[in-house]
Amino acid sequence: MKSKGHPLGATGTGQTVEIFKQLRGEVEQPRQVRDAENALSHNVGGSGATCAVHVYGRNRNE
Repeated sequence: MKSKGHPLGATGTGQTVEIFKQLRGEVEQPRQVRDAENALSHNVGGSGATCAVHVYGRNRNE
């Protein structure tokens, strides 16, 4: 995430985009996790006073 320069919101947004692509199978090799169905992101903001945890799941009825 250092490549994003840590502007407000970029780290969490970058995590979300990566997870979205992983669950859809759209990440280039070798980063792609085979058959990914669930994911979790954890982001601590600022001085550590804020924290966000998201749990993602893939809809298998596509």
